[in-house]
Amino acid sequence: MNELYESIEKVIKQAGEILLSAHLKKDEIFSKEGPANYVTVYDRKIQRFLIEEFQKILPAATYYGEEEMEGNCHGDIRHGYVFFIDPIDGTTNFLFEYVHSCISVGLSLDGKMIAGFVYDPYNNRMYKGMKNKGAYLNDKRVTMENKALSEGIAEFGCARYNDDRVDLMMSVVKELFLRSICIRNGGSAAIGISRISTGSNVLYFELKIQPYDYAAGSIILEEAGGRICQADGKEITLDAPCSIVSGTKAAVEEVLEILHQHCGQTTLQKYI
Repeated sequence: MNELYESIEKVIKQAGEILLSAHLKKDEIFSKEGPANYVTVYDRKIQRFLIEEFQKILPAATYYGEEEMEGNCHGDIRHGYVFFIDPIDGTTNFLFEYVHSCISVGLSLDGKMIAGFVYDPYNNRMYKGMKNKGAYLNDKRVTMENKALSEGIAEFGCARYNDDRVDLMMSVVKELFLRSICIRNGGSAAIGISRISTGSNVLYFELKIQPYDYAAGSIILEEAGGRICQADGKEITLDAPCSIVSGTKAAVEEVLEILHQHCGQTTLQKYI
């Protein structure tokens, strides 16, 4: 199994070279459904490269990727190996040269996450987690302290194409601002979740997000000692989008209480 993970990591780093060498032109940017939702030729190029290379490593695997293309089936994730791929998490950052984007790849087996890789090629930071083998930043094992919200940075995500949730989101963000050391919106959910494993964040929160955004980060976080769940405290889903509350166990409990106070369990159901 270690050889499998090493092979996957090698391919992801090669994909990182594609991202680093990108020179984006205006005619290589396309709109997707919803406001401020974009895809570029590089999103598609990287996803195609990853699928082609992973097929050589795990021929029987299926794929749950962000970009619609050949090989991306979004099929039954309950059986066999499934790769969850976000070829550029932080596409808007990529468009505007924020250099805060990553390649996110999670691997599940029979519906359970067994490995996750989140690679920030701009800083050569590979976050990774393997089931029962721990979490790592590059080759250094990481574990987290169970810090409260007041002891760290709280990060949140708020995509424009989810603007039906903006009022609840911003009311919670206000609470995060008041209760944490400071807040951040980095524009990459995968990096935001993964950074919790090293103590850079104590929390990442978003009200609607896709499985390929959080699948890899979820196992990295859990292997480092953190918790990830939906806004009502239930387990995250891998076959459909859901809300995300992720962080230290203490910080997650605080945010779940904030959510309950703001809208109650019944009202919350329509947001998750």
